[in-house]
Amino acid sequence: MKKLAILGSTGSIGQSTLSIVEQFPERYSVTALAAGRNVNEAFAQAVRWRPAIVSMATEELAGELGLRLRQAGVSATEVVCDTAGTVACATHPDADFVVSAIVGVAGLEATHAAILAGKPVGLANKECMVAAGEILTAAARLHKVPILPIDSEHNAVHQCLRVGTHAEVKTIWLTASGGPFRTTPLDEFASITPEQALKHPTWVMGRRITIDSATMLNKGLEIIEACRLFDVSPAQVRVTVHPQSTVHSLVEYVDGSILAQISVTDMRLPILYALAFPERPASTLTFDLAALRHLEFEEPDFARFPCLRLAFEAAEKGGAHCIALNAADEVAVEAFLDRRLPFMGIPRTIEKVLASTPEAHPSTIAEVLAADRAARQTAHEFLA
Repeated sequence: MKKLAILGSTGSIGQSTLSIVEQFPERYSVTALAAGRNVNEAFAQAVRWRPAIVSMATEELAGELGLRLRQAGVSATEVVCDTAGTVACATHPDADFVVSAIVGVAGLEATHAAILAGKPVGLANKECMVAAGEILTAAARLHKVPILPIDSEHNAVHQCLRVGTHAEVKTIWLTASGGPFRTTPLDEFASITPEQALKHPTWVMGRRITIDSATMLNKGLEIIEACRLFDVSPAQVRVTVHPQSTVHSLVEYVDGSILAQISVTDMRLPILYALAFPERPASTLTFDLAALRHLEFEEPDFARFPCLRLAFEAAEKGGAHCIALNAADEVAVEAFLDRRLPFMGIPRTIEKVLASTPEAHPSTIAEVLAADRAARQTAHEFLA
């Protein structure tokens, strides 16, 4: 029985993880939940799963949840809050595996703490790897714990890499759906609304990641994540636009062989893969081969998706530029969703922040978070 700590339990990845626990009760149980601000969902999850500990974003929300749990007769669950609470969930002594699915750098300290505590991590939070990938991977090597990618593209790469050595890898190909604006005329980009950008053609995801998919910044973050997860250079990572989203990623080997991972577009499959690794338990997530009758692969258009170009540039510089890329994007996306910034203002804001970011390579989580705060402040100043 593998006991799980789920960071971001009320989000889409967290809920999908709990559905896997529901499907495989003989394999998995829930020890800790970090639930953020959704107190109603946190209450329902705590009543259903009876974890040892639940963390909320604030002391006020923790107090409300604790009261409701006591009224419901759930007295054995400890309720904590803030970053310290999330860290307590990630490092709980009973946890055998940590699912890191908190959006943004909010989950960084807890993810790092889990690795230092010797916990294997299933990583659905690419921002952690973008901001502090060198630190996290070094800690994982030191403590001999795996970081298993949950996002579909890197999970696919992980599967393809199981058949060859690191020295045999020539290129990692990340597939991108192209989002909702793959064929939209460029002269219409200035009038794109949040409602249009939130209509992803393939995946159902959170608001920020859906906007990042529309700008392809999401794929840019994945380039940086791939470099750090798989120890390759930016020159070894390429992006191909694949609207059908049936091929989740490919690995090209030096002999010319290309291996692709193909499956349904359902996040439960990569979650199950990470939880069960190195096993492959049987599931109901079957794929219809008829979906392969038509496959398209296209070169990405940097004029249409300037965020992708900016990500490649940040990946080459590394360090503070990767941190700034993510931080500036998060601020800009929030402004776009609040209708304070046009759609093409997102890459413009990121470019300005990157241009003002000094070269630096933080060596501690505290330095990473300081660089993140500085980039956000710069982004807010540009927006103002």
